[in-house]
Amino acid sequence: MPWSNQNGGGGPWGGGGGNNQGPWGQGPNRPRGGGGGKGGPPDLEDIIRRGQDQLRGIVPGGFNTGALLIAAAIIVAFWLFQCIYIVQPDERGVELRFGNPKPEISMPGLHFHLWPMETVEIVKVTVQQQNIGATSSSSSTGLMLSGDQNILNVQFSVFFTVTDPKAYLFNVENPAETLQQVAESAMREVVGRRPAQDAFRDNRQPIETEVANIVQGTMDRYRSGISINAITIQDVAPPREVADAFEEVQRADQDKQRLVEEANQYANQKLGQARGDAAQIREAAAAYKDRVVKEAEGEAQRFNSINDEYTKAPEVTRKRLFLETMEQVLKNSKKVVIDEKQGVVPYLPLNEIGKPAQQGG
Repeated sequence: MPWSNQNGGGGPWGGGGGNNQGPWGQGPNRPRGGGGGKGGPPDLEDIIRRGQDQLRGIVPGGFNTGALLIAAAIIVAFWLFQCIYIVQPDERGVELRFGNPKPEISMPGLHFHLWPMETVEIVKVTVQQQNIGATSSSSSTGLMLSGDQNILNVQFSVFFTVTDPKAYLFNVENPAETLQQVAESAMREVVGRRPAQDAFRDNRQPIETEVANIVQGTMDRYRSGISINAITIQDVAPPREVADAFEEVQRADQDKQRLVEEANQYANQKLGQARGDAAQIREAAAAYKDRVVKEAEGEAQRFNSINDEYTKAPEVTRKRLFLETMEQVLKNSKKVVIDEKQGVVPYLPLNEIGKPAQQGG
């Protein structure tokens, strides 16, 4: 429905409708900066203004009060986040107030401190391992001089626990680096007093024990709060430049040990055989002794019995002994004795006499 153009063509609300103005008393929104077309960029101030209007409708009390409340809530949340900390079961916490440690130790669980006036340092108290020595032959770390003037590359591990968190944090500037330097120095000292063979395979356990005692004593003097659990030698090798010669020496030493063992085995075998032969000879000698003694005792008894008979009848005994003796002497003889009282025998086959005896024997 058309309206009357009163007051110079104004609209129904009193606003001028001319000069390219709308019914609400203002002209249509045109893009600033020239261009005036429908495809120009949106007005940034208009976007900010609409956003502020929407925020006023959401936040009670207006935009300024709501922004302050949100900012305060964010600050409080951030402060609480910084004030609350958690200590794990394998950890201990040390709280610091203006940089000075508090006497209490934070045990595992949820804790609260006044940040930023108070801070917390977390320390692990479980067994930790620190490897010392070169992991590659090109590095000189871990090279040590043994007591017999050999160069060794020793790789070992230190297992330790933190028993006093405050001492661990504040008595030593860098506990890990200090422990590494002390352990390496102690290993050099012990290896330098022993031959290289001890470090390779013969006496590793005494070396590890001695090094652990030296390291523990030094860390105790530093009041580091560290307890050494064990030191384990992982590997011992010669430098790369002399590895071939060293391996040749090791092979020669192994051959020496093998030959010594073979010689000992041969000596034990011969010694056992000699002991067996000696025991056999002793037994044979004892048997021979018993036999000779028994024969001598039997001959003595026979002689005594003959002597007794001779004493009783000397002539008969003498003749019997003569006959028995001649029988024993002439029993196997091939000679023929002819008694003169037998007369003269015209033919005597002497060669044939011994044949029946030989055939019968």
